Amino acid sequence: MSVLTNPKIAGVPAAIPEKMQAAVYYGKNDLRMETVAVPRIGPGELLVRIHTCGICGTDLKKISTGSHTAPRVFGHEMTGVVVARGAGVTRFAIGDRVMVFHHIPCGTCYYCKRNVFSQCPVYKKVGATAGFGEASGGGFSEYIRVMDWIVERGVIRIPDGVSFEQASYIEPVNTVWKGIDALALQPEESVLVIGQGPIGLLLAKLAQRTGAKVTTSDLFPQRLTIGESYGLKDAIDSSRVNLLDAIRERTEGRGADVVILAVGGSGLIRPAIDAARFGGRILLFAQTVRSEVVIDPAAVCVDEKTLLGSYSASVSLNEKVADFVFSGEMDLARLFSHRFPLDRALEALELAAHPQPDTMKIAIQPGSTWEG
Repeated sequence: MSVLTNPKIAGVPAAIPEKMQAAVYYGKNDLRMETVAVPRIGPGELLVRIHTCGICGTDLKKISTGSHTAPRVFGHEMTGVVVARGAGVTRFAIGDRVMVFHHIPCGTCYYCKRNVFSQCPVYKKVGATAGFGEASGGGFSEYIRVMDWIVERGVIRIPDGVSFEQASYIEPVNTVWKGIDALALQPEESVLVIGQGPIGLLLAKLAQRTGAKVTTSDLFPQRLTIGESYGLKDAIDSSRVNLLDAIRERTEGRGADVVILAVGGSGLIRPAIDAARFGGRILLFAQTVRSEVVIDPAAVCVDEKTLLGSYSASVSLNEKVADFVFSGEMDLARLFSHRFPLDRALEALELAAHPQPDTMKIAIQPGSTWEG
């Protein structure tokens, strides 16, 4: 790894340090701020200095369930600056501002040939790390090592004039776009999006973008107000009215053509199915923890409702999604309700795990302390 870099490039230190700060996971609800070694890179790899890393619900679920071996550093909605590159890397230069995907599929296996990229064995290997044995993204740290297959297909250069915060939404927007594509929405179809956290809001906006008629719902009216500021005018405050009654009133008693469940856990799966019309479609988007749930099989068979799932990102959407994010068509950075420097990462993760009504997306920003 190159030690000296150009100190005149914004975000690039005069010398890469040996040590850095990171929020290290040690097991169920066990996170510690520690000083760890800056990861070393090899041929074909990049070292990226993290500026902004959004906190994802999947990070929180892994931490709260203790589902992964330790130690490791989570965080995968990452943007930063290239500060070193391994032998053979020509597509990126020191000082480039970049967004980094942590998963990229092989492109040739059984699942890749069928566009089910998230089931590819290579995709399941995380290709970005803060330096521990088990790669997990590593964005809750100062530096990450980006492995060669990610460099080849999963690093996107950020154009001038686009903020690190805006660009950090490329990965989450990709996952949402993939889910909306799976629904094959038609103009004027009625869509109910249950849950208006940041991902639910993104699902609603991308559904609206297809020409569908979108209704949102949430228990927190503050979130519905935020959605209204993004043009989501038709909202159901489910803390005050019955959700099923309200959506049926809007659809001549039928229920929605499409229901998107953007709330984790299994408690709302049955209501989501009930809210769809006969022959309707239900997308489960946030159900990433395996559990058993009771559903009415006749809703699928007799009522001809279709249950769909969508998980993670699609490499085939990378360019399209990047163009959308970079265009500024949607002010994504405004979805950040809280921003924390890296030394307050544990506080940030605690708030994200126990959000308040006005809590939306939370960013951990090692780059907030950069000079120059």
